[in-house]
Amino acid sequence: MTRHTTFCFTLKPTPSQAEALARHVGAARFAFNQCLAFVRDALASKSDEGPSPFVPWSGFDLINAFNRWKTTAAAGADESGAPGLPWRTQVCQQVFEEAAVDLGSALAAFSAGRKGERKGKRARFPRFKKKTRDRPSFRLRNKGHGAKSAIRLGVGDDPRMLRLPKLGDLAVRECTRRLRRMLAKGRAKILFATVALRSSGRWMVSMNVAAQELHSALRHASPLDSPVVGIDRGLTTFAVLAEASGREVERIDAPKPLRNSLPALRKASQSLSRKKGDSRNRARARAALAKMHARIGAIRRDFVHRESTRLAKTHGRLVLEDLCTKGLMKTTLARSLADSAWAMFASVLAYKMKWRGAELMVADRFFPSTRRCNTCGHVGEKLALSERTFRCGRCGHEADRDTNAAANLASYGATASVAAPGCRSHVAAKHAETRNACGEGSADGRLLVIRETSLVEAGRAYARHPRRVVVAGTVNTL
Repeated sequence: MTRHTTFCFTLKPTPSQAEALARHVGAARFAFNQCLAFVRDALASKSDEGPSPFVPWSGFDLINAFNRWKTTAAAGADESGAPGLPWRTQVCQQVFEEAAVDLGSALAAFSAGRKGERKGKRARFPRFKKKTRDRPSFRLRNKGHGAKSAIRLGVGDDPRMLRLPKLGDLAVRECTRRLRRMLAKGRAKILFATVALRSSGRWMVSMNVAAQELHSALRHASPLDSPVVGIDRGLTTFAVLAEASGREVERIDAPKPLRNSLPALRKASQSLSRKKGDSRNRARARAALAKMHARIGAIRRDFVHRESTRLAKTHGRLVLEDLCTKGLMKTTLARSLADSAWAMFASVLAYKMKWRGAELMVADRFFPSTRRCNTCGHVGEKLALSERTFRCGRCGHEADRDTNAAANLASYGATASVAAPGCRSHVAAKHAETRNACGEGSADGRLLVIRETSLVEAGRAYARHPRRVVVAGTVNTL
């Protein structure tokens, strides 16, 4: 079984290499906008009378359209008067192709949303990219195998050197030993390399790698032999782990980089607001503020990856609660929630547990882990955030609020594992494949009108339409 992972490194380009990287970024943006212009012109020339023109919609059609256009007089002419894009030989041709593929993917998502075949929020029609708004990046595809690969690591005697097509050898800041060993043993293959200029001013390269499964010694032999441990995420403490018996395993404290950097961020933001527009001082202040935000994000990502890797190594069965982080981000706790990175932690932990052969269960969103007594099972009243101690009104059991919630999650996972090993959340809220837990007789029954939805109605669905619960086999418009 093949797993896909990403290795990210910081580049140290020379001034001439930085100029070449910026040239490739501009070429990718130019190709994307030119292909989008082809599509818009073809759609605008459609009429009810006469044959309709061909509209390049897929990535393959867009690549062919751009390749035909770049050698014509419409693209310009070089110094000798030969027709064609004059600077097309200065950049790698894969940049044009990958930009066309990206536009094809965006158009496919737009079409799927119009037809009701795509879940989630409907994708809008692609728009032209701007130099000051969109993220500067480009992607290169790896061709060849082994020593003949277009993208190679450890060129020559320098292990911290990366070779990219048309760009040559670029120095890398971090150690590349782990990826080089995987490539040398044939356990991995580089598929793509995405080069981007971050807001901090650094050039980063992210390599998409198709790797084999982890060694059997790094995987759990049998997850069912491991005790079930519940994870309760919080704001005061990032996470509390406990077993079903109520024994607390450990507590994980979050670094809270945003909270600790707020005084410096306020000072940098005030300094930026006082600078004159479009001045060098304003550009320097903007770069300083962006570097601070980049450092905050780096601290948060490093913490999430370190803790998720450690938990996936040491635990065979974990239970997380299904939290509506998107809804919680609309409350007054949004800044603290974003600083804690709940959603990032859940997604990263999920694929790392899968890599190591462990089991990660997701408890139902409506499971009362905080209000339920782990000793007698009594469900009490809702607790305020200021109440840090749980007290059962039936048996008098007292425990830490987070520890009691984590123990309840562990009990939920143990019961679910006995009923059906490897199960996941048994209620998928707001999806067509399962019914919502609330019925027509509930408090929100006025919004839950069960009816079938046709494809025509799905194509005309907008945010102002009332929410609907769709029975199985119909198109979900939520």
